[in-house]
Amino acid sequence: MTTLYETLGKETSIAAVVADFYERILADESLAPYFANTDMNRLKAHQAAFIVTATGGPKAYTGRDMAAAHAGLDITDPAFDAVAGHLVAALTAAGVDEATIGAVAEAILPLRPAIVGQ
Repeated sequence: MTTLYETLGKETSIAAVVADFYERILADESLAPYFANTDMNRLKAHQAAFIVTATGGPKAYTGRDMAAAHAGLDITDPAFDAVAGHLVAALTAAGVDEATIGAVAEAILPLRPAIVGQ
């Protein structure tokens, strides 16, 4: 059985989607302030590792848990939704089909309570 990780094109493709994803986020005036004091290279590496793990890839995510990573950021539901929209756009731009995007969303969306309002 093919994993979601393999369907997404493994690490190289995931890293490319993550790079596009953050370009979109940083260009979004409503989201860019959340990342003002962030080491973006480090964040991109963590995000790629997280997605690799969440989609069944061979690496284990070793970053902080979601609540700790987002503590004090006061992320709102609209901000979470905007970030999710940018992820969908980055996946779409990479040629990922709708069913696979839906599967990625199913892996990510349950994290909302650990991210919003922390």
